[in-house]
Amino acid sequence: MPNDPLPRQPLLRRLSALVLGPTLGLCLVACSPPGESIKAKGLVYCSEGSPEAFNPQVASSGTAFDTARALYNRLVEFTPDGKDLRPALAEGWEVSEDGLAWTFHLRRGVKFHQTPYFTPSREFSAEDVLFSFERQRRYEHPYHFVSGGSYPYFESTELGKLLAGIEAPDAHTVVFRLNRPYAPFLSILAMEFASILSAEYGQQRLAAGHPEALDRQPIGTGPYRFKRYEKDAFIRFTAHPDYWAGRERTEYLVFAITTDPSLRYARLNAGECDVMAYPLPSQVASMRQDPELTVASAPGLNIAFWGFNTRKKPFDNPKVRQALGMAVNREAIIEAVYRGAAVSAESPLPPTLWAYEPQLAKTEFNPDKARRMLKEAGIIELNLDIWAMPVQRPYNPNARKMAELIQEDLRAIGVRSRIISYEWGSFLQRLRRGEHDTVLLGWTADTNDPDHFLTPTLSCAAATSGSSRTFWCDPEFERLINMARRLNNQDERTVLYQRAQTVFKQQTPWLSIAHGANVQVARRDIQGLKQSPFGGVNFSGVWRAESKSEVAP
Repeated sequence: MPNDPLPRQPLLRRLSALVLGPTLGLCLVACSPPGESIKAKGLVYCSEGSPEAFNPQVASSGTAFDTARALYNRLVEFTPDGKDLRPALAEGWEVSEDGLAWTFHLRRGVKFHQTPYFTPSREFSAEDVLFSFERQRRYEHPYHFVSGGSYPYFESTELGKLLAGIEAPDAHTVVFRLNRPYAPFLSILAMEFASILSAEYGQQRLAAGHPEALDRQPIGTGPYRFKRYEKDAFIRFTAHPDYWAGRERTEYLVFAITTDPSLRYARLNAGECDVMAYPLPSQVASMRQDPELTVASAPGLNIAFWGFNTRKKPFDNPKVRQALGMAVNREAIIEAVYRGAAVSAESPLPPTLWAYEPQLAKTEFNPDKARRMLKEAGIIELNLDIWAMPVQRPYNPNARKMAELIQEDLRAIGVRSRIISYEWGSFLQRLRRGEHDTVLLGWTADTNDPDHFLTPTLSCAAATSGSSRTFWCDPEFERLINMARRLNNQDERTVLYQRAQTVFKQQTPWLSIAHGANVQVARRDIQGLKQSPFGGVNFSGVWRAESKSEVAP
């Protein structure tokens, strides 16, 4: 039982040995300075996986973005409740009347991290903003093709087409010039891929002949500095002593990479980690009964889907996609996979978002009709792959189990399938190359603008960049979302987005399955941890209470 302290340590040792071996178990000791434990001045987060990169510009997973929030800042950022934008590395900004020029006034006195591998000689300036965006924008930039030359978010948001140029009139001013008005522009700059890197560090690594080190040994302006990384074991950070927003009360931050959710829970119970990523729905009830834990839950701005690779036959046929969707019992999935901690999805947008279309036709569960539609589409025999992601997310806590349920549903209509998975980094790379037939994946918003759901996942640019796992490109859908981006009036944008959702439903590039709840679990003495509607975790401003008087009720 979770409340019984006696078996916890033996259980933890057994699970550590069986699942991860000795490396993770040693982390809390090996990661600490001599004579000092992490628990004394630090915090341990049991995370769900290894980041594919330490530079969020070249990454696309929530795992990498959780890491990035500790290391970097952006020009602007969302407030913890996700409702408003506030200054970060930019103290203020203004936009021209025609909406084509955005001027940012940069914060002075911001210092980059000093580490054993880099000592900055100057403070943050406009040069760093230009470096961070021009690397992604310009093919001729010396860093553009480093680490593969792929920038999933930059490309899928079409910033390359949107930006006419970026200028720095002086060291503390940056002007973004747009080719057309773009309503979501400011919210896009709050996303992790818009993090600001050090141009000086980049130049140093380039001169040394190792430019890829910029993406592997990070330097930022954020609350924590990178210290050490052991793949699939741990990431260690130390507080940035000169952080512009004030030094963190937590001196050491460790991400203890623990892919197995049962082991994460065991480590949390044993007190070896303070915050746990992505608990299983089956664990939450026990967690709520534990007086040593706090559990926060809220509707998530996310979507879980079963996507079809529209570049492959027969998934290029909307009728086939619709038929396969009708074969899936989504209510059974919500009960078995989410334990009820989700709502059924029809749209690519969650119902809490302002542009949601409530009048969309519901995808019915009708195996007989699904079988007839496949026959009408000329499908006599069909074998397909279901790719199941190997990590947990709020939108899908158990992709493998979901795949097994879908496999059974498909068998009932005479469709054979096999389930495929890979290590997370390889999984994402193979998806981008389009090796899959179908995939269980999802999306968690980084902003509260509907465009961030629709453009990075369903636009033609996303199909080109590979951030769309369906490779779907529909001219009418594209026309509608492009029109919506140009408008500032929310009512007018809502009408266009609702029409786009209708096109999506008719074409079914993916089957919308569920919107999962965001659940955040921590030990009760951890204070200052805010739950974001966008999912993920941010450890800025989080500390361990030293006395009961500091513990929030």
